[in-house]
Amino acid sequence: MLSKNKIKLIKSLERRKFRDEAGLFVAEGPKIVTDLMAALHPVYIAAQAEVADMYGHEFFSQADEFDIVSDQELQRASFLRTPQGVVALFPIPDRHWMAPPHGLCLALDDVQDPGNLGTIIRTADWFGVEHVVCSFGTADVYAPKAVQATMGALARVRVSYADLGEVLGSARVPVYGTFLDGVSLYRQTLGTDGFIVMGNEGKGISSQVEELVSHRLFIPNYPADRPTSESLNVAVATSIILSEFRRREQQAQEGE
Repeated sequence: MLSKNKIKLIKSLERRKFRDEAGLFVAEGPKIVTDLMAALHPVYIAAQAEVADMYGHEFFSQADEFDIVSDQELQRASFLRTPQGVVALFPIPDRHWMAPPHGLCLALDDVQDPGNLGTIIRTADWFGVEHVVCSFGTADVYAPKAVQATMGALARVRVSYADLGEVLGSARVPVYGTFLDGVSLYRQTLGTDGFIVMGNEGKGISSQVEELVSHRLFIPNYPADRPTSESLNVAVATSIILSEFRRREQQAQEGE
């Protein structure tokens, strides 16, 4: 049975203030919850009987607390219009910046939309980028909407928050950024190490961070002379850029 106090706790975690106080975030759905369980120990899990039967009661009972709940109980606790059979509470990992030893790292400069943020992290996971550093003005990755959009990628991608000026200012690797006056992504030299900066949905990359970018990239529209949208969604742009980085890397490996 899902108690009123537990429902109140879960619902409070929609707000960052209460997430920070409790040190917990909410994840929903079998795919996301089971992925996260590979990396984090759940504090609490509430699952419908059919979902618990599918995955095994002993699997979900690894949580500190575990309840079998009804459809109505889950509906009252869920942030989704259509609950997906399981709600879990996980501890928020350390969000302090730790520089990776090598490889590509995404740097997000005030990305505001939680859905965009979650999709970017899911995209990073797909392309093997294990570190994402966010400015303090970027949305909280542990907001319910962002967690859902990651589709479990938080189990494999470390997300940190830091002053991007300090992080990029001390970088000894290339810093790539996207600009309308940049060099075409398909003509620019791309490496296997470095930071890829993605900017705010409306304002792009801030002037402070722009000064630290060593390689200015532009994703060209096609054909070049055709009237088109003003810009790409930041999550879509991230997908295109990471795909090209990995394509070049694979091409170089095959040419060895």
